[in-house]
Amino acid sequence: MQATSTTGTPLPTVRYAITGARGGFARTLLTQTPRMDRLRPSVLCDLDTAGTIDLCVELGYPAASLRTCSTPGELAALTGDQIAVIADADLLGHADYDVLVEATGNPVAGTGAARLAIGTGRHVVMVSKEVDSVAGIALAALAEERGVVYTPGIGDQPANLVEWYERTRLLGLDVVAIGKSGEYDLVFDPDTGRVRQLDQEIDAPELGSLLTLGEDVPATLAARARAVAGIQRSAAADYCEMGVVANHTGLVPDVETLHYPIARTAELADVYSLADDGGILTRSGVVDVFSVLRLPQEASFAGGVFAVVRTGDRVTWELLEQKGHVVSRSGRYACLYLPYHLMGVETPLSVLAAADHHRAAGARRPARHAVLAGRARTLLPAGTRLDMGGHHHDVTGVAPVLLDAADSPAGVAPLYLAAHATLARDVAAGELLRLDDLADPEDTLLDAWSHSAPLDNGGQ
Repeated sequence: MQATSTTGTPLPTVRYAITGARGGFARTLLTQTPRMDRLRPSVLCDLDTAGTIDLCVELGYPAASLRTCSTPGELAALTGDQIAVIADADLLGHADYDVLVEATGNPVAGTGAARLAIGTGRHVVMVSKEVDSVAGIALAALAEERGVVYTPGIGDQPANLVEWYERTRLLGLDVVAIGKSGEYDLVFDPDTGRVRQLDQEIDAPELGSLLTLGEDVPATLAARARAVAGIQRSAAADYCEMGVVANHTGLVPDVETLHYPIARTAELADVYSLADDGGILTRSGVVDVFSVLRLPQEASFAGGVFAVVRTGDRVTWELLEQKGHVVSRSGRYACLYLPYHLMGVETPLSVLAAADHHRAAGARRPARHAVLAGRARTLLPAGTRLDMGGHHHDVTGVAPVLLDAADSPAGVAPLYLAAHATLARDVAAGELLRLDDLADPEDTLLDAWSHSAPLDNGGQ
């Protein structure tokens, strides 16, 4: 059945292009698309065109509908429900689609594709947080100028968290902290005294006596961290996502390394209380990431998002606590959370909203409230190439940090502008990377960053 408006008028089909079409995120979107009445893929862009076609056939798309195109003429010759498969993102300027879903994870390629789409009157749903952390503010401004929509994609944690924050803000709740869980839970088995994070498992019998917070919350959290010190819990991706959230909300990191407390879901309201109330925060209005601690039989937080708010009327929140909501032991704070993010399965909501000229993740334009930067882990000699790679897009030799833009030193280099650049001079261990340290930064990213100054109106 075709989707219709409230007046019974059939709604138009929304055609999207996706970059990084062979990737995992794209798969989840392409899987969901046939279930959506108004949605269809029009252009699939990936260097691996053969692999992209194989993926689509595996997902049930008719092989005859998938046409590899390498020229504007071949794109123009497509008919009906045929889907263009392209390797050259420059062809997006000649393709027929309404919304670009940018999912390459490549700062330069993604920025270029988004600029091209916006410049030719297309909306952009940004999935590549690496792009957003450097160029998102400039791209949002360009989109506003061209009368199209630029928005993060629902299904990824940044958009989900921004929407969750905007909901609490709309309700007039006093938000103390917002954040998300790390990608993988810490699953502790009391019977064996071992803790597992994805495919890594270590002995951590001390956790058996640390399953509750006790009276001294920071002390308990510190003891938990020592117990699992052999597991790497932080990731560049987390810092990047929180930077995107900061720029869309105006909330900022409490500390540049983020707190990363190891916490059970029911403890979040106590953990993210102000220090004067026994928690870990030095100020209100912050973004952060926590590591989920749970037992094997307990449900995962599933990479979900949370907001910790001040409660206000005690009786109201006592009633809500009786219904199972997470309220701090003091009764002063509560945690509201969504224990999931569904990747591309949810992204159609952003694509359809963009086509209708709505931002899917809040109503505010982003501004520079935080800077995703990097500190040298060791001495980095001149001539070092700052390679980016791995599942979390780490930059070799560089520790990610998230800086409050108000305190950020002049000339600091965004992490994903520095990625793949070569150092022009030695950078000492612990020093922030600066733009002047880079011998060959990409002009595309430099230009976008230079057009990303803070807005006086806080991104309204």
